[in-house]
Amino acid sequence: MTSRAFLDGLQDRANRLRIHSIRATTAAGSGHPTSCCSAADLVAALFFDVMRFRPAEPRAAESDRFVLSKGHAAPLLYAAWAEAGALSPESLVTLRRIDSDLEGHPTPRLSFVDVATGSLGQGLSNGVGMALAGRMDESDRTVFVLLGDGECAEGSVWEAAAIAGYYRLDTLVAIVDVNRLGQSQATMLEHDVQAYRKRFEAFGWRAVAVDGHDMSEVVRALRRARRRSGRPVAVVARTVKGKGIPEVEDRDGWHGKPLPEEAATRAIASLERQLHGGELPPVRVPKRRAAAALAAPSPLVPMAPPAYELGSSIATRQAYGEALAKLGKLNPVIVAMDGDVKNSTFAERFKEACPSQYVEGFIAEQNMVGAGVGLGVCGKIPFVSTFACFLTRAFDQIRMAAISRANLKVSGSHCGVSIGEDGPSQMGLEDLAMFRAVPGSVVLYPADAVSTERCVELAAGHRGIVYIRTTRPKTPVVYGPDEPFAIGALKVVRQDAADRVTVVAAGVTLHEALRAWAELRQRGVAVRVIDLYSVKPLDRVGLLAAARATGGRLVTVEDHYAEGGLGDAVLEAVAGEGVRVRKLAVAELPRSGAPEVLLDRCGISARHIVRTVLEVAGAS
Repeated sequence: MTSRAFLDGLQDRANRLRIHSIRATTAAGSGHPTSCCSAADLVAALFFDVMRFRPAEPRAAESDRFVLSKGHAAPLLYAAWAEAGALSPESLVTLRRIDSDLEGHPTPRLSFVDVATGSLGQGLSNGVGMALAGRMDESDRTVFVLLGDGECAEGSVWEAAAIAGYYRLDTLVAIVDVNRLGQSQATMLEHDVQAYRKRFEAFGWRAVAVDGHDMSEVVRALRRARRRSGRPVAVVARTVKGKGIPEVEDRDGWHGKPLPEEAATRAIASLERQLHGGELPPVRVPKRRAAAALAAPSPLVPMAPPAYELGSSIATRQAYGEALAKLGKLNPVIVAMDGDVKNSTFAERFKEACPSQYVEGFIAEQNMVGAGVGLGVCGKIPFVSTFACFLTRAFDQIRMAAISRANLKVSGSHCGVSIGEDGPSQMGLEDLAMFRAVPGSVVLYPADAVSTERCVELAAGHRGIVYIRTTRPKTPVVYGPDEPFAIGALKVVRQDAADRVTVVAAGVTLHEALRAWAELRQRGVAVRVIDLYSVKPLDRVGLLAAARATGGRLVTVEDHYAEGGLGDAVLEAVAGEGVRVRKLAVAELPRSGAPEVLLDRCGISARHIVRTVLEVAGAS
């Protein structure tokens, strides 16, 4: 039985959160006070009764995790942490200022923010990843995710709900703030909390609908949600947008608008009159885990050198799976997810070798990437894989992962026209451009099994987002087992003092370039061949040195559309240096056909490289 005095104290916490949110958004002249006020009772009950965490160590292994999926309610989040003692209340009025870390939507600039939110529909996927990590670590921490009702129109929410139900993630609790109003109009379901409840139940959740402003009911539901039942829990709360501000309660047209100063003064005065003035409930701190459990992660155990023989043929997608399995057996912190194409990406090799470290993501790429971010937050090194073309539908999750400063590794297989007969819907031809545009990303494009294995190890050891592009057809091994590779480097695989043109390639086109090199050599035309396996960052110094040694002439060739790929990366690197660059890339919408036919039809085969080199060298 919860005492009236305790409930009054929680209500005071909630109204203090409302006061902070109103004051901060009015000072900023922008923000979402009505969205904060609808969820204030829910957040007060979470932070000062149900959650177990350390305000000074929000990422301690034993601390529960909280994700504000409705990121526009950031002032409410900041207010809760200020009430918990992690921020000074005075700092809240610096909201949205350029010199403040209290941004308009939460980012991990703040120690208590695990993932950036604000692009709606992603927080539950992040929570799925955190809950999966907790299960792998045999941790009892609970992951709470606060969603808005408007974002429940996003398909990614239900991808996450389906996966959480399938894996019976009973440490995951979703709280849905059903305040009826979206940004521009009422939501689809308005206040039909039973519809939301039934939807979660259909995905295997234990769900309950509550009055989100009845503190006793909210506390009872959230306490029960902590109990392990073998299923994730959804608390669907009927709330009022702008609750506590009589002038705007449940009124359309107030989303994302701060109160004018006079209205804010009236609202704050009204809320202050409702304070009971009794003892405020403190944060509930969890018991400390053993020091060993909290130790910093150990450095990765390195792999033995690759065991592939020169000249043997193996697809880089297969080498990716073999390398990941090899690395995972040495390092339990490596976790892999795949989107039901593991027999094509060869992530199945990892599953066979490290079954407890593998998670099947099914055909739900948005959730897979979002869950990967959550796994990384909790100390795992996640590798997620699917066909490169299907990653385009998860680009917003990748974009938000960058804002989250996530430690995420992504492998896209079946790139380019070289996949052959499956046709253009299966061809990843935009992926290099996509990942190059992600701030802070690394883009690796290995050409053989040895370089693939090295790139997997490089990706695991690099903190941040790394994309590894692999291809479908088998390609010859061109590097020996002791060949070194590094992020930001390149390989000059053919060179001579008489070289007249430098051909820059990567992946499958490196082998086309090597065939062209052999034919040109027979014709008495010497060319230099570069493997630009590190597309981002690239070795600008090495590129310029090769260009200057070959008369300032570069030819780039890539199995990718002409916009934003390897050719553009090279152009950007040598711009203003007097280097002439000719790009060979896929310039038309491809069709089904044999790989060698498509490479030639799209102008990126050895034949086209030879012709272009002769033109550039003036030797035609």
